[in-house]
Amino acid sequence: MPKHYRPAGKKKEGNVAKYVTRSQAVKLLQVSLVTFRRLCILKGVFPREPKKKVKGNHHTYYHLKDILFVKHDPLLEKFREMRTYEKKLKKAQAKRNKDLYERLRTRKPTYTLDRLILERYPKFVDALRDLDDCLSMVHLFAALPALERENIEVKRIHNCRKLSHEWQAYIARTHKLRKVFISVKGIYYQAEVDGQKITWLTPHALQQVLPDDVDYSVMLTFLEFYETLLAFTNFKLYHSINVKYPPILDPQLEALAEELYALSRYLDANTRSSRASGSDQVEGQENEKQHDESDLRLAQLQHQLPHNEPGALMHLVEDAAGEDEDDEDTKDCKNLFKDMKFFLGREVPRESLLFVIPAFGGIVSWEGDGAPYREADQSITHQIVDRPTQGHIFLSREYVQPQWIYDCVNARVILPTEGYLVGRVPPPHLSPFVNNEAEGYVPEYAETIKRLQAAARNEVLPMPGTGKEDLEDPQRLLVEGIIDRAEAKEATEKKRKMETLKEQYHDELKMEIEGATYSSMINRNTESNAASGEAREESVPDLEQTAEDGANMAKIVMSRKKRRLLEAIEIGKKRKQANVDLLKERKKKNEAGQTSKAK
Repeated sequence: MPKHYRPAGKKKEGNVAKYVTRSQAVKLLQVSLVTFRRLCILKGVFPREPKKKVKGNHHTYYHLKDILFVKHDPLLEKFREMRTYEKKLKKAQAKRNKDLYERLRTRKPTYTLDRLILERYPKFVDALRDLDDCLSMVHLFAALPALERENIEVKRIHNCRKLSHEWQAYIARTHKLRKVFISVKGIYYQAEVDGQKITWLTPHALQQVLPDDVDYSVMLTFLEFYETLLAFTNFKLYHSINVKYPPILDPQLEALAEELYALSRYLDANTRSSRASGSDQVEGQENEKQHDESDLRLAQLQHQLPHNEPGALMHLVEDAAGEDEDDEDTKDCKNLFKDMKFFLGREVPRESLLFVIPAFGGIVSWEGDGAPYREADQSITHQIVDRPTQGHIFLSREYVQPQWIYDCVNARVILPTEGYLVGRVPPPHLSPFVNNEAEGYVPEYAETIKRLQAAARNEVLPMPGTGKEDLEDPQRLLVEGIIDRAEAKEATEKKRKMETLKEQYHDELKMEIEGATYSSMINRNTESNAASGEAREESVPDLEQTAEDGANMAKIVMSRKKRRLLEAIEIGKKRKQANVDLLKERKKKNEAGQTSKAK
């Protein structure tokens, strides 16, 4: 009997038992394909690739445990109830039973995804890690038009816009934004919340064209889950800074479509109220009375700050002294545009700049109703313009292009405005998400920004062609000025010979004056040579030591690469000299052998 044989009716094993195809899964759950796909998206169940595809390569496989996980979910029963409800509603409409139809319309079954959020993200950090796609999807639908044929409702668009503005207001309030990059697809943002880097894409504020080859039902299912996830995330983040959620906005600003500004004012006012309540608790006031009147105070706080009060958007910066200590990165972001007032032209991306500038400590206004201050305000330091020429110019401010804001944010330093003036072609907009050192190419403007950053930190950068190790050890910069070791040895040898001849000449002159004979002259010369030799032995080593010290100094101050190269050259010379000596010895031996044979 073969080993793999199993009688009919027995339990299966291996991939046949672990994996099922999509059609088998739909049959097991007894739902339609659309409902099955929707359940899988909401539960986070995706196809898997088995090692051996039993049914063939043209099937989609799911793990059996995942299908059983979906089967026992209460959401499956809710979808079945909704399917039954739709059938009853169609039947009542077909039979023209108006009473039953109206009664059924008021009893539509509903469901929530709150339990699924807790099930898929047991910790808040898990939700933050999975927030990239969520934010990109919500910001995308916030910019799309409502279409009935694709079931994109106006209510969903407004909800996405509200959630995206709440997220941006929190990031701007806590100064968590780190990087911004403008691309053809849209504007990339990166924020750091609780140690997690979150990157999302926001489309440009242009008319969006919806292609026909996209399955919007699948995207709307993802959006349904992402809306719930982002609402829970905003709730948690707002409560972390002692702000009530959902926010109560100024109706005047909402009517003017200035929700982001209204949210900033709401956060500012609630931060003040929370600090005031905290001091009251310290003084011993009653907490119960505060809780009873909290709703009334929140409604009244909207009228404490008029909607056009100058600087109302960034009062939170003035109150930063009472906040907890932030990390160094947050402090840099908070103080980048400190004491700067910006005014936005009509042609610039207003929503993006209203998000970015307050996130880095600036105060911003725009042209239109509900703005904090007008264009004629003399305290404005920079006006953001994106047009070829500027007609009316105030001498008290600088006129720059929007790219200057984003480049300053990425560089974390205030860049010179000469290259970003009106009508000029700005410098290249470098991506902060690219590591130039790893790519092996550093753009010229990146080098300029690096030197500006070093100047802002009062650092000294090395000259082009040298490294930081040369700054740490300045002696390395003198390597090129030190004479070669061989030249130093030759100079020392010549100096020693000259000293010997000079002493010998003086000795001979003395002996000639004294009238000494030739023999006595030779004896005295021998003694004097011996004495001078001893003296030279005392003096000459100093010269040799000097030469050797110079050579050793030349070696010490060399970089490691140059030192290894010099050692390799010396080893090569020694080997060549050894080969030459060996050849000379062999030649002498051969000549000696030939002479002995001739004899």
